[in-house]
Order: sequence, then structure tokens, then C-alpha cells
Amino acid sequence: MMQKAGYIQRTGCSALDGDGMLHEVIEMHILGTRYAIRLAALVRGISGHVCIQVEEINREWNNYLGATCGLAQVSASGKALNIELFGAGDFTVSLATLRAVIYKKQRLAVIVMIPEQPVQPAWRAQRLDENQQQISAVV
Repeated sequence: MMQKAGYIQRTGCSALDGDGMLHEVIEMHILGTRYAIRLAALVRGISGHVCIQVEEINREWNNYLGATCGLAQVSASGKALNIELFGAGDFTVSLATLRAVIYKKQRLAVIVMIPEQPVQPAWRAQRLDENQQQISAVV
């Protein structure tokens, strides 16, 4: 079952990148940490199904974009934006509510955590029938 992990909002805030260029960003709050996605890249990513960088945002005298912390991409079904944060897990947000946030019809969109799938071995031990014989091999 998916559980709420945070929210995404458009506050109209801008942030400076490493080159000193000012970008309007969408803020994400996931598990108590602030991240940012550049608004232009998000719009391009939603329409073109390309990967979008998720960056850390630092607040000093101004907002500054930091290192890339993850990637976001539209899901295969085209109904959600899947966010993969390096070392923090996988998250998703509905594209319908995300578009409402981008076009300022809603204030927030809920981000939920995608539960991790249990790792299954590549091979499974099969049961032997009583008429089958087991042969061992040395490799």
C-alpha cells in the first residue's frame, strides 16, 4: 500500500543555478527534505516524455540550486510522474493534480512513496518428482 511521503507546490519562487541564471522552480517536500524541479524542464518533460532532473535547493540570501539528487519521468501509462531520488527511494504523483498545480488551479499535489518490491532470486528450486533422478555436476 502506498503512503503519503510529501507534497509538491508552486510558490512562484525562483532559484539561481551554478551559472548564475535565474529559474522558476516547483518545490517538492519529500520526507522532510526540500527539492526543486525547474518549471521549464517539468513542462517539457511532461509533454515530451523525457527525464527531468531533481535538484536540491539551498536557501541563503537567495534560493540556489545544488547537486542533482534524482530523476523524474512520466510513467508508462502516462497518468503519473515517477520520481527516483538517489538513496531515498521511489515516489509518484498524479499528472492530473500536478498539471493543476502548474496552472495554479490547486495549491498542492500529494506525493506518495512507491513500496519496494521484494527481491526474487533469478532461479527457483523446483521439486523433483518421485520418478526423477537428481544429477549433480562439478563446475
